[in-house]
Amino acid sequence: MFKYLIVFLLIPFCVLAQPQMVRDTANYVDYSNQTDLIDLGRSLFNVTPPKVKVEEDKDVYFSFLPVSSQVPGGGKALLTSTTAGFYLGDRRTTYISTVTFTPYLNFRGRYGLPIRSNIWLKDNSYTIQGDMRVMRYPQYTWGLGGGMSNDTRVLLDYKYIRFYESALKRITPYFFAGVGYNMDYYINIEGKDEALQNFSNYMHGTANSQNSFSSGATLNLLYDTRNNSINPLPGCYSNLVYRYNSSVFGSDTHWQSLYFDMRKYISLSNSGKKNILALWGYYWTILKGNTPYLNLPSVGWDPYNRSARGISQNRYRGEGLIYFESEYRRDITRNGLLGYVVFASVNSVTEPGTRQYRYWHPAAGGGLRVKFNKKSGTNIGVDYGFSKGYSAVMLNLGEAF
Repeated sequence: MFKYLIVFLLIPFCVLAQPQMVRDTANYVDYSNQTDLIDLGRSLFNVTPPKVKVEEDKDVYFSFLPVSSQVPGGGKALLTSTTAGFYLGDRRTTYISTVTFTPYLNFRGRYGLPIRSNIWLKDNSYTIQGDMRVMRYPQYTWGLGGGMSNDTRVLLDYKYIRFYESALKRITPYFFAGVGYNMDYYINIEGKDEALQNFSNYMHGTANSQNSFSSGATLNLLYDTRNNSINPLPGCYSNLVYRYNSSVFGSDTHWQSLYFDMRKYISLSNSGKKNILALWGYYWTILKGNTPYLNLPSVGWDPYNRSARGISQNRYRGEGLIYFESEYRRDITRNGLLGYVVFASVNSVTEPGTRQYRYWHPAAGGGLRVKFNKKSGTNIGVDYGFSKGYSAVMLNLGEAF
């Protein structure tokens, strides 16, 4: 009953202050009067931009961010993030498509090559979503449940290949349905200080030097009134993904999961400056089966790895996960070049054996926004988040959600 209660509590996110539905018309916003870093660069170096064409629907807007970051287990890695935004139809009836490439390398065997795509065909007739990753990804794990101390952890090392792809057809304005395929392949999973199976007391996908292969079909439902996923404006997003893994698809074990994500963006004023309250909640649960350890719901492992700012990724893991976050977004300058955010979140995972939510873990923080590309709405985000025993600075292209 509890899982149905969570779904019920999330539904008001999309009911609250729902915008009027206008068929085949997105919430189009004109950014031409704003200023971004590209404008500043042109002004500084006295570069005259080319004449703007009347038809711009297929322009591609690039944003690029290099950064150095700590790697679990010690050392630093060079990360770059490149986002391409483009339209495949009239931008008044077609959402902006995005492709994000975020490679990292530390020159000592740690690497990652993730590519994420969110493609909207003309007039939003179809949306095609993809997530492909090839990684060697060391990370700490704290076992199962929410009661483990910060010092009780094991460093895992493994190679990882992910292939997620789905295609959804528009059923009504803003509502889409479709199917997809999800594959996770974890290679040579090793606990550096202690065998994962002994540490976690969990039997599936935890044997030392073991590979774990999960493969299955997905059923996808999507409701999205945002015209820009890079920098969402007033609107609503709701996504449900049911995943069915079976030996029919080559999966090592049979298991099923459900991921339900809802977001609401509320405008707090009609002035020229952005003044928005953003709300996010998701519920992620294993429905049945022998789920491999690394496929269990874990904080920070939402589809875009943007949740739980101020909490170490993978810090809490269980057969079920509940997450809530709110963020206030405000422009500092009227031209949109500078802005700020403040945010707070709370999460809980189920305890092993009981599937009860006993521990709730809050986090909070704030950040600065700098407009990188006004045509795609891309911001550079610098956030500082903190929770009990942990804090971190995060740099990203685009908003967290």
